Amino acid sequence: MSATMQQGTDIGASQPVFGRLLTAMVTPFDGLGAVNHGEVARLASHLVDDLGHDALVINGTTGESPTTSDAEKRALIESVVAAVGDRAQVVAGVGTFSTSHTIDLAQQAADAGADGLLVVTPYYSRPPVDALEAHFVDVAEATDLPCMLYDIPHRSGIPIPESTLISLGAHPRIVAVKDAKGDAVSSSAVIAATGLQYYAGDDGYLLPLLAVGGVGVVGTSTHFTGLHARAIIDAHLAGRPAEARAAHANALGVFRGVFATQGCMMVKAALDARGWAMGPCRPPMGVVPPAVLDGFLRTLDDLERGNIR
Repeated sequence: MSATMQQGTDIGASQPVFGRLLTAMVTPFDGLGAVNHGEVARLASHLVDDLGHDALVINGTTGESPTTSDAEKRALIESVVAAVGDRAQVVAGVGTFSTSHTIDLAQQAADAGADGLLVVTPYYSRPPVDALEAHFVDVAEATDLPCMLYDIPHRSGIPIPESTLISLGAHPRIVAVKDAKGDAVSSSAVIAATGLQYYAGDDGYLLPLLAVGGVGVVGTSTHFTGLHARAIIDAHLAGRPAEARAAHANALGVFRGVFATQGCMMVKAALDARGWAMGPCRPPMGVVPPAVLDGFLRTLDDLERGNIR
């Protein structure tokens, strides 16, 4: 499914470039630690067909991309495109702390059938502002795919400055931001100054970001809460703020609880508890303590049974 760039359009009234509901999908492994492509396709189909996702992000951190090889990354994109590419967009995480490697992964993703790219701030090395901007431009110009920048300073070590985001927003293929900065004032300034479409990079940040012009979410708990996140988005867009706030309050325990430990660990453990075959996370990720998992499952059950309010 090809993405249609809509920078500069009325994002409240039109479909954003990657849709509104996205999940950074976990990567299932089998008992030997290899990618379980059958379960990859089954999970992708569930998220799209049962939970109404517009797009899936593959090879993100929640998909354990630091532990997968380039060949595994390509095969994962191909599996998801084959499973749901006619019904949803596939966005490939390609960001690394090397510009040349990121370009290689971007070109590989385009060749494998991805509809867009998620490009995280180069982590650990903390490049200066001019080099940071050049990195994003070089990656954006390596393919014809639309790019979503991933601003997550608590993991990358540095934020993408407002001035850099505003400058990058003029590039025809840099169309969106996954915002995990947690600064709604800063994000609103960039939104006001550009055509960049902002997606919450933290599930609980969805409604606050929508309030300042954001368009949707790239979620983690949305492996389970996709319909609830959609309800928040729909109520907000329909001008029903009280309904949006109520839906946000109801889901907040799950939005936050998925990060009671590392997100990919919690999602995989909870899916396993519900009959999926996700397999363990690869090291250095570990195992969710039983008491922590039980608490999350109780909160999730309460939300799904309508016992929150």
